[in-house]
Amino acid sequence: MRCLILGGAGFLGSHIVNCLFNAGHFVRLLDIKPNPYWSPPSGVECCWADWNDYDQINHAIKDIDVVVHLICTSLPEISGSGIITDLTSNLVPSLQLFHLCQQKKIKKVIFLSSGGTVYGIPKYLPIDEFHSTSPISSYGIVKLFTEKYLHLFYHTYGLNFIILRGANVYGEYQNPIRSQGVVNVFLGRLAHSQPLDIWGDGQVIRDFLYVGDLARAVKIALESDVKAEIFNLGSGEGTSINQLIETIQALTGKKYLLKYRPARVFDVPANVLAVDKIKTNLNWYPETTLSEGISQTWEWTRKIIK
Repeated sequence: MRCLILGGAGFLGSHIVNCLFNAGHFVRLLDIKPNPYWSPPSGVECCWADWNDYDQINHAIKDIDVVVHLICTSLPEISGSGIITDLTSNLVPSLQLFHLCQQKKIKKVIFLSSGGTVYGIPKYLPIDEFHSTSPISSYGIVKLFTEKYLHLFYHTYGLNFIILRGANVYGEYQNPIRSQGVVNVFLGRLAHSQPLDIWGDGQVIRDFLYVGDLARAVKIALESDVKAEIFNLGSGEGTSINQLIETIQALTGKKYLLKYRPARVFDVPANVLAVDKIKTNLNWYPETTLSEGISQTWEWTRKIIK
């Protein structure tokens, strides 16, 4: 397959590029700038451009079979303060992309949605794909709107898609000094011997997925014959923030200074994704335990933080 990875130099994209390239696929990535923690394999085509640049996207999509759409310019914690920008910088370019995919006869779009935000406050756990969708952040709403437009393009133009609703993904190549990615942020602060801010009482439950397992799921989805489906993508297990801290401290032998802050309004109290559907339909299983993934990520973090 000839693949275009939008956001291919980012945290998720870098692992997906490696996975698809190593599997023998032609890979072209488009991103706004290189990743300081990762270099593309020799043979991967790189397009450095803003994804709002229609002409650049039009050029990058030439002779492509499958588009993997990873780009999102906002975060759940900041999307509510810039709702209009969230729409214009994410939803509008996505619609332009889907028009191009329809015109260029792209065989499939794989869109990474957000299993942690599109469902909102869960009515039951684990959350399956039939659960209602009531996001409580602009980030989740835009992800859900993008999903709905993919459905529209499929029913109107036959543009095939697979949507992967990812859990809280962690692993190597994610900037540990940014605010995104709780595991990587926690490890980064530990490596710097910095105190750790906990929003709420630490009882918030999340589903943590190692990035290598996500990349493998994208490869399987890309190579499958499945059409127009949505799959949760997680570990299927819930871990509270307090449990995560205990696990990290046990694995690293280092201790945090903890600072508990008021809870944030956009944080759902619990999120655990049921993954039975993707196991049955794509034969995908999470292979990396939380302890294994944290240990691998910690080793990488220590190498980049001197």
